[in-house]
Order: sequence, then structure tokens, then C-alpha cells
Amino acid sequence: MRVIILVSIACAMASCSPEKKAIKSFKRGEYQYTINTLKSAKPKEQGKANYFIAESYRLSNRLKEAEPYYAKAGGRGIDKDSVQFYYAQALKANSKYTEARKQLEELIGRTANEKLKDRANIELNGLAYLEKLREKPSYYRIKNLESLNTQHSEYNPVYLNNELYFTSSRGNGKLYAATGTPFTNLYKVSSRGANVDVATLAPLPAGINSENVNDGCIAFTPDGRTMVFAKGNTGKKKGAEDVDLYIARFRNGVWSEPQVITGGVNTPEFWDSTPAFSPDGRTLYFASNRKGGYGGTDLYAAQVDSRGRFSRVRNMGPEINTSGNEMFPYVADDGKLYFASDGHPGYGGLDLFVVKRSSGVTTVENLGEPVNSTGDDFGIFLFRPDRGFFTSNREGGKGDDDIYTFVNEDPDLRVINYYLAGVTYTPDKEGKLLILPNTKVSLLDAKGDLMQDYVTGNDGKFLFRIYDNEDYNLVGETEGYLVKRQEYTTKGKSVDPKTLTELVTNITFDTIVVLDKIEINKIFVLENIYYDFNKFDIRPDAARELDKLVQLLTDNPEIKIELSSHTDSVDTEEYNLWLSQKRAESAVNYLVKRGIANDRLVAKGYGESRPIARNTNPDGTDNPAGRQKNRRTEFKILEVGVIPKSIEEEFDEDKYFRKKDGN
Repeated sequence: MRVIILVSIACAMASCSPEKKAIKSFKRGEYQYTINTLKSAKPKEQGKANYFIAESYRLSNRLKEAEPYYAKAGGRGIDKDSVQFYYAQALKANSKYTEARKQLEELIGRTANEKLKDRANIELNGLAYLEKLREKPSYYRIKNLESLNTQHSEYNPVYLNNELYFTSSRGNGKLYAATGTPFTNLYKVSSRGANVDVATLAPLPAGINSENVNDGCIAFTPDGRTMVFAKGNTGKKKGAEDVDLYIARFRNGVWSEPQVITGGVNTPEFWDSTPAFSPDGRTLYFASNRKGGYGGTDLYAAQVDSRGRFSRVRNMGPEINTSGNEMFPYVADDGKLYFASDGHPGYGGLDLFVVKRSSGVTTVENLGEPVNSTGDDFGIFLFRPDRGFFTSNREGGKGDDDIYTFVNEDPDLRVINYYLAGVTYTPDKEGKLLILPNTKVSLLDAKGDLMQDYVTGNDGKFLFRIYDNEDYNLVGETEGYLVKRQEYTTKGKSVDPKTLTELVTNITFDTIVVLDKIEINKIFVLENIYYDFNKFDIRPDAARELDKLVQLLTDNPEIKIELSSHTDSVDTEEYNLWLSQKRAESAVNYLVKRGIANDRLVAKGYGESRPIARNTNPDGTDNPAGRQKNRRTEFKILEVGVIPKSIEEEFDEDKYFRKKDGN
């Protein structure tokens, strides 16, 4: 819609040269030039000029300054509803909550734009949320990091190995046309926590920083040897179309030449920035305004394999992303995700939020005042569980964006990190468990959504971060072995934080995953498949066990099996053969009804002909335990074929995520 509006207004104002130049600059993202030109030109259509000035302020993250211009924006070709919506946002950014509420209520009652009405309702509900938020006690203390900040912009602090990295527009003479401020570069300074040694301040080397290009928003893997950062476009035809993420590696004492990240992380024509690694380095989080999202900029996650390659980019979903902007993700050592947003209920501009997970449910919480303000608050980083840095352009700072420090003095603050450590095994012919290396193990939540995956080394070990009071599934897979799926739960295993005295407590649970080799004619006994006496109907308890076989066949679409039923020696051989065949057929029919192709299944009853235990004792007396073992259901692998194309596509995870994210 914005493009249509711009074209129609551009045609209306094209007769006046300064206005025409201003509109062309606006379309190129040169917002400061647009503001300066239209303020000094005194155009005839002042309402439209006010619109462009207001939009230029908003799109260059200066929403407060846009307020008086949205108030006077108007004229032919301008969408009055969107003007009123952004006017309300600008009023909120200037703490004029009563006036903002009035504009939103009026807009909701008038507009026919359902999408805009929904956004206005969210904003209105957010104002009510702020009133409740102010009633909660706050334990945060904040302080401007005055020794580091300047009149220019300093933002996105990252702490690593007693050094503070950040982005700043200091030290650059040429101005960036979009904001009218100098271009940004990356810097570092020695620091012991929040105690900065300004004498050590220095820009990162050339190659990382580039002349007349915005470089910023840095992230490191936990070992500090891989750097990812954002680099803006140069404005040249051969350069990048928009902001992209670059990667550099520390080798032989120097950083390698940065390269654009592949694997679907970057979308050349869109904005991709604000990176952050998970504490284990296996996930890269970032923000992007690519197509297929929920709003302006959304948060995305990409998997990082053992070779440092990126893949399986996925949108983090509507619980986190909104119709507004989400950016600057950060995952603390306790696994909590922090991010900045102007779409969740906040005080105005960007606010800082934390995602908390418990009992399988995620909630997004505003960090409240004084961390958040009516300005832009973003770029948080914790160097300890109770203290860290963040960025704000609130009033009272030294410049544009300033870096602040904070301390969380909550007396009840206790961090509990839950981990699940395991080993992958396979049984040998005698049943002895041997370590199975190079196995992919995936952790799924109760809904079946992938949370993490891990490829084991020669020791077969894997490690996942898990959460309290949740059900999970572990899925193990490697070539030549049956995919194994098993349940795990932390329900009943959680620790009450009130019983702890330490600030941080790590709790590790242990498990194993056993994978069976795919072998023709290999037999597997299905446990707890029972039938009523003289009957072959599938009982509820048997159905639960057969559902596990359904899952196994779904996870292993290349195998064809024989499902067999066996009896003890009670009754005649003929009757037992008939009864076992009927029971095997009932089990197969159950599997078919659950979606397993009939041509992958063979039903076979063996009666009493293949006992695995004695039905009677040596003295001729009855052996109930032996008879119980003989009354069993088994399956064996008959064939291992090629996965049908349709099923193979269904199980192609990379393709699945590409389709889901629109890449």
C-alpha cells in the first residue's frame, strides 16, 4: 500500500522541483534529505509535505519527532487511517497516553481496514497493559555508561572475554543519507564487567569495518572464534541491495575476510541484521523483513552444524513475532530469549521483552521500567545472570543511542538450568550395548515441533537444554539403522527455586537412545500386546503399543514388515494357528487405519509353532511365565526399499522449512 501512496503523491507534487527531489530521496531511503528539503521548501501542499516529513522521521527511528507532522498530514492520495494510527503511536512515544487512546478509539470506530483495526486494538490493549505493569515492583537499577558514550550513537553491546564490543557512529565524517548521522563502525574496549577502560578503545580492523558503509550489530560463537555482523549496502550497483549478515573466522591471530552468510540466512533484497548465537553456538538468531513474516521485521532462527554451516531457517512464530517490528534477539546463559519490539505492549518505540517457558507454554513479558522507557530500548546483553548492558535513546542521555548498565536486585532471583545428557547405543548380536557415533538426535516438544538437534561424535554423547514440567520426544537417526523415537519428561523432576541458595544451579538428567540396525528378517518383539481369552479384538492397552509401531513405520518409510502373532500350547494346534492369524490380521488392519500403506504389511499367524519359552516345566507342570512369553506379537523386516518420492519430500526437513518460511 505504501508504494501506491507514494506514486500517487509523487505525481501530485511533481510540478515543484524541490518537492520532486524530496520524494525521490524518500523512495531511496534518504530520509534526512527529505526532511531538510520539505521543511525549507514551503510547498503549496503542506499536508502532503507533513506526511513525508512524518514518515521520514518514523522510518529513521525518530517517532517522537514525527508527532507534530502526523497531526497536520493530509491531502489527496494520503491514507488517513494509517496517518492516524502512526499519529497515535507518536503520541504514545511522547508519553501522551490519553491523547493516543483517543486517536485509537476513534480510528477503531471509523476504519474499514480490518488489519489496521486489529493493530489499533492491540495498541489500545497495550495502553491498559502498561497501567497493570506499573503496579508490579521493579528490581532493576540502571546507569548510563557515561565513560563510553558520546554525542553520537553507541548501541548493541556484546561482552566477550573481558572485552566490550559495540556499534558507534563516532569517528566518521561522511553522513548517512537516511538519518543524517555519520556511518557506523564496530569497536571494542577492555572491560571488567561494567568497568570500562576507555584508554583501550579501538575500532575493529579494516575489512570488518568499511568506509561509507554502516557496519554493526555483532555476535560471537561461545568460543569467540567466529564473528557474525551486519553490513549495510554501499549504494553502488555491484553492492548488496540491503543490509546482510557477514561471517568472519579468527585464524592464525587475525580475522578472515568477511563473507556473506549462505544457507538461506540472507535474502539479498531484504534487511537481515541484529544477529545473536545461542549459548551452545548451534543456533543463529536474527531479524529480517523478508516476505512471509508476520509484520515489519520478524525474528528468525537458523541451525548451525558442526562445520559452521547454516541451514533450516525458520520464522520463530506468532507467539514472538507481531505485525510490528521484532529485532535484537539475545539468548542468555539460562536459555531465556530477550528481544526488542514495538509490536508487543510497550511504553513507546522499541521495548525490551523476555520469553519465559514453563510447562510447555511460552509467555512474553515486558521488562518494565526503568529498563524500558518511551524511547527506543533494545540490544540487551547479560554478562552475569543479574547484570548486563542495554541500549536506549531515552531523554537524559549523552547522545543519540547510549549504552546503559543494569543490575537486577530481585531477592528471589534464582536461575535453574536443566539439561538432558545422553549417549547413543546399538546392541550387538549378544545384546551388549555398543556406542553408536555420528547419530543425529532431535529434541521435539509435546506438539512435535523441533526444538534442537545434535549430531553425536565418536563418544555418542549429546546434550540438550530442557525446561521444567514438560514432555518431550527424542528422535535418533543414522544411516543403516531404524529411526528411534522415545519419550522423556521432566514432570515431577523440577526443583523448587525457593529451596536454593545459589544464584545459578545446573541440573543434568541422563538418558540413552538405542538404535537397531536395519537387517532383513530381524525380529522385534512388541511388548504388552495382549488379547482377551479366545478373542482377537484390539484392546485399548494394545492399541497404545501399536500406535508406537505406527510411529516407527512412519519414521522409517523404507521398510516392509511381517507382523506375526504367537500363542501358547493351550487348545489344538489348528485352533491356535487360526486364532494367531486373526490376531495378526487385526493388528495389521489397525495399522492400515492409522495410515500405514497395506503393501508394507504382511499378517502371519504362527500359533504355538515358535515358542521362545517352555509352556510346561520339565516335570510336566504348567509354566505360566513361559506361556505368557509365548503369547506375543512380533514384527520382522522383510524388505528395505527406496523411499517413495512423495514420502521422501514429506520427510525432507530442509525443504519443509524452506516452504514454511517462503524461501
